[in-house]
Amino acid sequence: MCGLNGILRLVPDASPPDREELRRTREAMAARGPDGEGEWRSPGGELALGHRRLAILDLSPAGAQPMTTPDGRYTVVCDGEIYNFRELRRELAAAGVSFRTASDTEVLLHLVARDGLAGLSRLRGMYAFALWDDAEKSLLLARDPFGIKPLYYAAGRGTFRFASQVRALTAGGAVGEQLDPAALAAFLLWGSVPEPWTIRRAVRALPAGHAVRVAAGRVGEPERLPVAPLAAPLAPAAALAESVAAHLVADVPVALFLSSGIDSGLVAALARRALAEPPVAFTVTFEGWEGQARDEAPLACAVARSLGLRHVERRLGREEVAAHWAEALAAMDQPSIDGFNTFLVARLAREEGIKVALSGLGGDELLGSYPSFTDVPRWARRASRLARLPGLATAWPALAKHLRPGQPKLAGLLAHGTTVPGAYFLRRGLFLPEELPALLGAAAAREALAEIAPVAFAASRLAAPRPDGGRAADDWTAVQALETALYLRHQLLRDSDWAAMASGVELRVPFVDVPLWQALAAHGFEPARRRGKATLARAAAPELPAALFSRPKTGSQVPNPLLAAPRSAGASSRHLAREVLRAWNVELPRPEAA
Repeated sequence: MCGLNGILRLVPDASPPDREELRRTREAMAARGPDGEGEWRSPGGELALGHRRLAILDLSPAGAQPMTTPDGRYTVVCDGEIYNFRELRRELAAAGVSFRTASDTEVLLHLVARDGLAGLSRLRGMYAFALWDDAEKSLLLARDPFGIKPLYYAAGRGTFRFASQVRALTAGGAVGEQLDPAALAAFLLWGSVPEPWTIRRAVRALPAGHAVRVAAGRVGEPERLPVAPLAAPLAPAAALAESVAAHLVADVPVALFLSSGIDSGLVAALARRALAEPPVAFTVTFEGWEGQARDEAPLACAVARSLGLRHVERRLGREEVAAHWAEALAAMDQPSIDGFNTFLVARLAREEGIKVALSGLGGDELLGSYPSFTDVPRWARRASRLARLPGLATAWPALAKHLRPGQPKLAGLLAHGTTVPGAYFLRRGLFLPEELPALLGAAAAREALAEIAPVAFAASRLAAPRPDGGRAADDWTAVQALETALYLRHQLLRDSDWAAMASGVELRVPFVDVPLWQALAAHGFEPARRRGKATLARAAAPELPAALFSRPKTGSQVPNPLLAAPRSAGASSRHLAREVLRAWNVELPRPEAA
């Protein structure tokens, strides 16, 4: 896990890559790679690459980046981990490739040099990389299928720039900081900025599971990466255990982020089973929550005891939370209403000397345990029936505000919620499209909505294949596709990346794994759909305490340092969105004015 960046001259009369700009961009990502730094310039001087290193595999200087093939043709900078690199290394070595390091990056370098994009379908892991072919004078950028690792780029005035963070690109000094009105609107609609937009108008995100080629002065269109079929899918419980074991590959200790949920408990049990020594588990709790259902400490402690883990628990007071919130805002790469919990537990792990941790993130999407899997189709059916009643669609917004004044999104039910994508938008969204004119101004809202179109955008996600290559076949898999392509990709994974990397911690997510998804898809996700996550978890890890499976689902929670008194979840999220935007110098009208 690292930070990468580069500057490529697209046309001969453009300025050559500026070394100081390259270094400013790279050093803006110092927290991502505290173990080393590197830079490289192509023989022709048209490309400069930068890298910050977090040493996880091959801790020696040989594992440093940028990394070049012995013949000098290919050079790569990479962020991420390839968990099956040892198997691929053996195959390449048998074909005559000589290796100079014990790193996964060198395996990636030789694999792509030999097989091109087709080789990426062989990778199991999380990655974002840039590979230069000096013979063809072409640059290839690529991201893993789920988009676990980020990659952003900007093109203009004959130059192409890229980096692991949006903030890093603007820190270089040559990329403008003008806000993108469409991205701002998207944040207000979704609570995060969906790709390919970013909060900066000049910067775009490379979509997850895509590659883009830059050659002959032209930036190509992103192309979808191939997904290799799974030859012999394992049974669901065995596939879960196999994924967790694969995610433990490292030359440093691997720890666990432990909550009171089934997902993190299941990962902990399977990791403990795969490791010779018990890993350390980290839990953050909060003063004033003792004895309440939202306090995760008692059950997390019970899980740790049952598995024989070393458990580090930190209970934070309100002042500490507020101080950490200011630090999180400074590290936040794009506006989001999430990520703070990961920021807190990653900070604790780093204080204990940990570089790598496993998380249960993605289990809800894989195993269908969000309420949305039942709520969204039900809402769509009900809204569709109500919309057919004469005159109700016109009267509904005023009626909904009268009946449920504390649920402003209910007013949009008949306008937006008659389909599964529309009902999903209402379920996950923050503000309604109808509310944007009061927040952004009528003209700005109209232009942004023409570009964003939230319900159409959600529906377009159903037309694309899942990261494992499958497609939505019914309402259940439709919600799964939406949760994965929108909430997981644009909020949970992205926020976990910046929030953990702000402390130099690599977060690994065994539930977000292509072979695992392929294995469960081969079984029609039946264990999750028919019997539920708890049943599958009991079968996979019977050593977990029984209380873990009977606790009501609450989601990961942290105190909101911005609210003096408890409010509804929706009101809290809207208030948080306003406060987050202040970090980007955006002041929205107050609720009473809006």
